[in-house]
Amino acid sequence: MDKSFIIDEDRKRRLGFDEVIYGASKSVTLLLDILKEYTDKKENVLVTKLQEDKAKVLLETYKASFYDAESGIFILTELETSAEGSPKVGIVSAGSSDIGVANEAFYTLEYMGVKSRVIHDVGVAGLHRLLDKIEVLKTFDILIIVAGFEGALPTVVGGLLPQPIIAVPTSVGYGTAKGGETALHAMLSSCANGITVVNIDNGYGAAMSAFRMVKLLERK
Repeated sequence: MDKSFIIDEDRKRRLGFDEVIYGASKSVTLLLDILKEYTDKKENVLVTKLQEDKAKVLLETYKASFYDAESGIFILTELETSAEGSPKVGIVSAGSSDIGVANEAFYTLEYMGVKSRVIHDVGVAGLHRLLDKIEVLKTFDILIIVAGFEGALPTVVGGLLPQPIIAVPTSVGYGTAKGGETALHAMLSSCANGITVVNIDNGYGAAMSAFRMVKLLERK
């Protein structure tokens, strides 16, 4: 029987980064087969949106791997954290409920070799907390803003700071928050000019957008 997956080995040449595995919809058996291909080639790989029960099996098989339960990020071979250089990307989460999506962006950038910093819990419900961080936020080249509920934080930041802003709506909030749809629509309707918006809970997508920007800056 033919394999149910084909690794895109040419992606690094085309795009500058390797293929990443979406773990949520794959069985443990398939994931183990995929990871074996990478270990046979002595290569690392990033898996996103991996459920904890699946990760437990993979961790038992691959002892040197890394898993973050909040974000669902799995890395076949744990990375050595580099302390060199200033963070290029600031990842800002509105509330503690958004930590998983913020962490997904952080670990994705770490895997891609881009240094970032996460600043948690500075949402508009306590606007003074954001204002206290403005000078720090000015130091980053790119900002990823993660927010649920009414999704107002990217608009506020976009009205205060000039950097490219990547907004990430999260599926956090009561009732009419509708699993992140309200935040998504608010971000798409933002009156702050030039905000980029990714899909609901897509911290990975935001990180890859920032990665492309960073690589473009490095070419200049």
